[in-house]
Amino acid sequence: MTARSPRTLAQAKRDGCPANRGRFLRITDVIATTGLSRTSIYRLIGRGDFPKPVQLTARSVGWWEADVTTWLEQRLSAA
Repeated sequence: MTARSPRTLAQAKRDGCPANRGRFLRITDVIATTGLSRTSIYRLIGRGDFPKPVQLTARSVGWWEADVTTWLEQRLSAA
């Protein structure tokens, strides 16, 4: 039995999970994950019913994947 070498960051990124701690989702990823429209997502944020985005750069925001997943799980358990 041979020991597997740890994955490099580039390999992990190609596999879709660049970090073991989680990742940021962009708006298109959030739309695909939740099935909600962009307008609905921002409306829910305004009401305080959806996780707020995190400013990543001057012109981009993202949502922490775990926050979106937790929100989805809460919605599913309430249904």
